[in-house]
Amino acid sequence: MLAKRIIPCLDVMDGVTVKGVNFINFRDAGDAVELGDRYSREGADELVYLDIAASHEGRKTFTDLVKNVAARLNIPFTVGGGINEMSDVDRLLNAGADKVSVNSAALRRPQLIEEIAAGFGSQVCVVAIDANYEDGRWLCYLNGGRIPTGRDLFQWAAEAEERGAGEILFTSMTHDGVRGGYANEALSTLSETLRIPVIASGGAGTKEHFRDAFLRGKADAALAAGVFHFGEISVGDLKAYLAQEGVNVRT
Repeated sequence: MLAKRIIPCLDVMDGVTVKGVNFINFRDAGDAVELGDRYSREGADELVYLDIAASHEGRKTFTDLVKNVAARLNIPFTVGGGINEMSDVDRLLNAGADKVSVNSAALRRPQLIEEIAAGFGSQVCVVAIDANYEDGRWLCYLNGGRIPTGRDLFQWAAEAEERGAGEILFTSMTHDGVRGGYANEALSTLSETLRIPVIASGGAGTKEHFRDAFLRGKADAALAAGVFHFGEISVGDLKAYLAQEGVNVRT
């Protein structure tokens, strides 16, 4: 069995890491490059950088950040935010990113997944899905959780896999930032129905929540932000705990 991965996520706005609750109410969490370097030294398996205020004007700033991160890190990292076409993917990979995360653009034009997979390989294409639990269904949202689509989480994840996605990054908007645990039932369904890795996101508050995402949610990786950024859990301590709980992690 492949080792489970721990992935700190850095939401970046104007070069600064921020953290919100339920996709709103953001606060400053520190310098994006310095935090990434710290997590790398603590034993993180990968990192995710998301430009949450991606715009045409901000792309140069974010590209420069990616270059700075690549110069400091020796672990893989994924970047996302404002990726709408192949030239965006090419620009970020050339800046040093290992993978790209696509969300809204893929929902609007699913062929983008096929294009990335064909042009750069499926391993480069992470399809991020923001979904909220409403009236007994998990429904997908666009634009950082702002626009409902009516698309079903599980149907869209299956289509993304079919089109060539290498991984699914599922963020529960319902659980995001409230630190009550991951959406383990939905994660388990995704993990059992998909052939590609599933990354859990949204809801980490304790070490037990990570354990449950792996053992109950059957996730391949667990992503978190605030608990790492604000020093509540260190990556090293978390991995030691998970190993004691019988979770196969890289140490």
